[in-house]
Amino acid sequence: MRTREEMPACPVATTVQLIGSKWKLLILCNLLARPWRFNERKKDLAGISQKVLSDSLRSMEEDGLVARTVYPEVPPRVEYRLTDLGESLRPILDAMQRWGEGYKASLR
Repeated sequence: MRTREEMPACPVATTVQLIGSKWKLLILCNLLARPWRFNERKKDLAGISQKVLSDSLRSMEEDGLVARTVYPEVPPRVEYRLTDLGESLRPILDAMQRWGEGYKASLR
């Protein structure tokens, strides 16, 4: 996890730094529903490369938003889920969804 000194002074900039990329937001939205395996994520997120998905999950894990669980099976199974901190983003993502739905409804 980053230190307070490493984060921007502005709280909005802090949030954007942690979840501001297109892929991170989409990954978080999917993880709100349930834990996912890596390959499930890759198939569900059309257009994301394996490297970007891996880097995004690793970054969110380092920031304490996502937990990675490795099951001792053959072949190995890795599952990703939101931590309590990640789950605390639910109201923000729900608000973004409502806004997007409202915006799309206003278009003609």
